[in-house]
Amino acid sequence: MKTKFFAIASTFALIAACSPAETTKTEAPAEAAPAQVAAAAPALKLYAMSCGEIDISDLANFSDGGEFDGKARVFDSSCYLIRHAKGDLMWDTGLPDALAALPDGQTNGVFHVTVPRTLQSQLEELNVTPDDIEFFAMSHSHFDHTGNANMFARHPTWIIDAVEHEWMFDGGPATGLTQPDSYSKLADQTPLKITEDHDVFGDGSVQIIRTPGHTPGHLSLLVKLANTGNLLLTGDMYHMGESREHRRVPVFNTSPEQTLTSMDKFEAVAAAENARVIIQHRKEDVASLPAFPAFAD
Repeated sequence: MKTKFFAIASTFALIAACSPAETTKTEAPAEAAPAQVAAAAPALKLYAMSCGEIDISDLANFSDGGEFDGKARVFDSSCYLIRHAKGDLMWDTGLPDALAALPDGQTNGVFHVTVPRTLQSQLEELNVTPDDIEFFAMSHSHFDHTGNANMFARHPTWIIDAVEHEWMFDGGPATGLTQPDSYSKLADQTPLKITEDHDVFGDGSVQIIRTPGHTPGHLSLLVKLANTGNLLLTGDMYHMGESREHRRVPVFNTSPEQTLTSMDKFEAVAAAENARVIIQHRKEDVASLPAFPAFAD
């Protein structure tokens, strides 16, 4: 009988509650003429950031059919900054930055987690603070996606599935896979709750796709880049290439039936948009994107 991941995130509570230092916002040059500013306006860009690593000694719970029993894998915990002429979108926040203070990382059950470089330091390299970012969304509310969510509680418009919002402050913590301390500052924020797919900037270039099943309001992200082409970010729709190839459903998904329906929808979007799928935990997929601070455009 498989062991479910109850209390997986519990030992990360103290670390997740630690707040990173505030950054200093860099002001744009005041002397730039309007025409110069317009000419310099960037096209759509996607920055892939490392937000930790998860070394898993036994993948048994990542399929309800036993196919991964006893197998090990190292997952990336990736985050993404999408820059658009109308604003920025932060997608997922990875493991908590405070883990970077533990050079050997932390172990809990089958998970060993490390953060070689903080999300905040990567934003600083781009001269961006969380308060500079206009939109913020997470694929779902599991601990390895919400680690730095509190950084974005003040300014960005938080976009979330309406069902997920209810679950993350109610049923989610009972599963042991959410870490409420990591997103506690969002509790008082009024989010933009969505009940259907959402066009972030209103021009079709960045679309949040509802794909429930892994959690009740899980989301994926379609990004249409002029030179790189269309990318479809999975969230945790899939964790590995084999998960996608063989439609494996983790035992900890909230609804296997919804998961399979969402897989159908996800693949239909990928085909219709001729999109390259980026499995956010798969090292090969993340490495196929330009290495930070370079970007895909």
